[in-house]
Amino acid sequence: MRVFKFGGASIADAGRMGALLPIIREEVPVLIVMSALGKTTNALEVIVKLACDNKEDEALAATRKLEQEHLDFARGLLNDTHYAMAVDALRAHFAELEQAVHHTDSARYDYSYDQIVCMGEVLSTRMFSLFLLQSEVNSEWTDVRNIIRTDHTYRDGVVDWAYSKHNAESILGSLLKQGKTVITQGFIGATEDGKSVTLGREGSDYTAAILAAMLHLESVTIWKDVAGLQNADPKLFPNTVKIDAISFNEVIEMAFYGAQIIHPKTIKPLQNNNIPLYVKCFLDKTLPGSVIRGEVDAAHYPPLIVLKDHQVLVQVTTKDFSFITEDNLSRLYSIFHDLKVKINLIQNAAISFIACIDNREDKVKALIQALGVDYKVAINDHVNLLTIRHFTPEIIFDLTKGKQILLRQETRKTVQVVMK
Repeated sequence: MRVFKFGGASIADAGRMGALLPIIREEVPVLIVMSALGKTTNALEVIVKLACDNKEDEALAATRKLEQEHLDFARGLLNDTHYAMAVDALRAHFAELEQAVHHTDSARYDYSYDQIVCMGEVLSTRMFSLFLLQSEVNSEWTDVRNIIRTDHTYRDGVVDWAYSKHNAESILGSLLKQGKTVITQGFIGATEDGKSVTLGREGSDYTAAILAAMLHLESVTIWKDVAGLQNADPKLFPNTVKIDAISFNEVIEMAFYGAQIIHPKTIKPLQNNNIPLYVKCFLDKTLPGSVIRGEVDAAHYPPLIVLKDHQVLVQVTTKDFSFITEDNLSRLYSIFHDLKVKINLIQNAAISFIACIDNREDKVKALIQALGVDYKVAINDHVNLLTIRHFTPEIIFDLTKGKQILLRQETRKTVQVVMK
């Protein structure tokens, strides 16, 4: 048995959601993990902000608008009988959402965020479950908040693995063994006292991965609107190349360098349990897609390219010309750590330390102020960080020509260039 994860693009409208049926019929029973409808999460985030800004009337108006959009979606997806069922289910969920708006606590923003934003996945899966029922697919809807137990780290919940695994086996595993396709939500879980918690960036992919690992399933397939993983962002680089197969380790490396690829936390449970991850196109299920698995011959990789813009190059020099050795490095790392500033590239020489970081104005200002107590600080802003794995001299030349190179680092497999 497999896990299929469908993101917002695959259910952007009723036509797209309906078009998923042949993919599912081919694989039943299957565990389906689904995101919120496209742009729903953004709309819920607006509701959170309005409520936390003490604009409850506006938040409730936005909630009613979102409810009507979901009812319209259901009307385009379902026949009269199942639409009536959807109306009852959606109105019950929106009543829960309105209660969350009423109880918003601006002093506990992350908590309030999770109680509201979690509803997006609940709503989409309710409608899809009714569509499968209408289509006579032997299936059942399950609230994943009854499966995945987390701590109270709102917006980035830490999963209680043992407790959640027991629930997954007893609830989801039992349904799958009965031959039922199961529809559940990505991105969310719940605390021991029943408070909703979101799982952070790429939470739906992560949900698919941890459920596959807990249930010892055969594979995970993430369905996207692209033919597979590309060697670079096609929005930034022409003539990208599809990657047929890539290793777990390589994906983690690319994510570390900033690629908008599968998040490392999604890879970990799959890698630990040797479960392959497929990326396929829901627009044409006959396309082979890409696979991420344990071992892949690196000789088959094209150059893998990541470009991060909006970067700042920070150079720190000791005021007394003391060396940048262990004592100074420890102090510098502590400053970056305390201010929660992620370093994207680092280099040090005798009396200087250089770091490339994201250009977040609030964090950069605080960092310069903290470093300036003991060090001289110089910056280059508006720079780009280019990373190329499995590089060739030709690709480096093509991507850096005409640029001012401020820093370059090279290892056997990777070159990084800070340029302007």
